[in-house]
Amino acid sequence: MFAVLLAISIGAILAVQTAINAQLRKFVISPFLASMISFAVGVIFLTITLVSSGSSLGIPLDLLLNQPIYIWLGGIGGAIAITTNILLFPKLGSVQTTILPIFGMTLMSMLIDHNGWFNATQYSFGWNRIFGILLVLLGVLLATAIRSKKNEQYSPQTNKESVRNLWIWRIVGILAGMLLAIQIAVNGQLGKVLHSSSHAALVSFFVGTITLIIIVGLKDRSYTSIKEPFKQAAPWWIWIGGILGGSYVLINVFLVNQIGNGQTVVLALFGQITGSLLVQQLGLFNSLKNRIQPLQIIGLMVMIAGVFLIRIF
Repeated sequence: MFAVLLAISIGAILAVQTAINAQLRKFVISPFLASMISFAVGVIFLTITLVSSGSSLGIPLDLLLNQPIYIWLGGIGGAIAITTNILLFPKLGSVQTTILPIFGMTLMSMLIDHNGWFNATQYSFGWNRIFGILLVLLGVLLATAIRSKKNEQYSPQTNKESVRNLWIWRIVGILAGMLLAIQIAVNGQLGKVLHSSSHAALVSFFVGTITLIIIVGLKDRSYTSIKEPFKQAAPWWIWIGGILGGSYVLINVFLVNQIGNGQTVVLALFGQITGSLLVQQLGLFNSLKNRIQPLQIIGLMVMIAGVFLIRIF
């Protein structure tokens, strides 16, 4: 029972992390800088945790030279996906920022499993998976239908522009989820090579941090906005997004060994969706409060049922 509650809790952590990172962006302005800070905090947290547990942080030179280059680049996909979530949050709200990447992640993970990409174990594309992805798609459509209906209340021109923009952002959210699935597959392979999922997570966070440092340097040409949260007396919790992300990775490793990968994924997704509902319904972490509609809840339940079919059977 403890493992089940823990799995649901770490899922909720991800929804909270997105809300926190979105608030951090309000102070530093740049979404890339907000992601960079989150990743850097995650690197520090994971480093301290691994060192405290007696784990080695080094990587043998022969592994660096003999493994395919992609195995070290999962953090790039994670950096892009997290930055995308920060951009999506004020546009789509907590629920859609959660469910659209989940749909993209589910779809891409099925393709990866079916084709054995990134040395992943191959799984046949059975009827349970086909029916499962259809349920996930139906759930997404139901959960996003409310927002689209509300847009119909505007003038025709405003309606067309707002609906078009919403669907562009929704597609971006799906693509971000597909990137996350690639990152998970790559990190899974890296974990096998390093014989440690936690060590692989640290490498991924480190690569993501370096990627974002370079992007901020090229695009924003300044890192001085890091001081803004201190100047504006921002709440302390805006700095803990990276700690939450690192905790999710570490606890995930523990849970997979306790209750298996399939159950961990389904329970964590349930927690993530529940967390996003609470954030949006209550306006937690200074986010925009938006009442959840019954149709959205039905859609989310249908979506979870689809993921259950894909992951468990």
